[in-house]
Amino acid sequence: VQLQASGGGLVQAGGSLRLSCIASTRTFSVYAMGWFRQAPGNEREFVAGINWSGRTTNYAESVRGRFTVSRDNAKDTVYLQMNSLKPEDTAVYYCAADRNPYNVINTTPRGYGYWGQGTLVTVSS
Repeated sequence: VQLQASGGGLVQAGGSLRLSCIASTRTFSVYAMGWFRQAPGNEREFVAGINWSGRTTNYAESVRGRFTVSRDNAKDTVYLQMNSLKPEDTAVYYCAADRNPYNVINTTPRGYGYWGQGTLVTVSS
């Protein structure tokens, strides 16, 4: 599974961005997907996840109510809509696919076997 993330950029605090992650696999629809982020000097942290069907989502407390994860299995794509962005949201954002099909949402990096290349989000104050 290859993942290609896009949509990052520079935005002012309070602004919005939508990240996309397209998968190069016909079996995208069976994998839970996650979004993680990593700021300089920090460990990679869970941001949001969505199960294979799209019916279940999970969010880090720091982004709950501001970010929305969704997926379009017909397009092999997962999205992360980010609203009310804060300077502390600045990081490289990564999409990831679970190691195994039909798993519940993992909130740790080791639960994911496939990673995109990352897209930089910079929020200015």
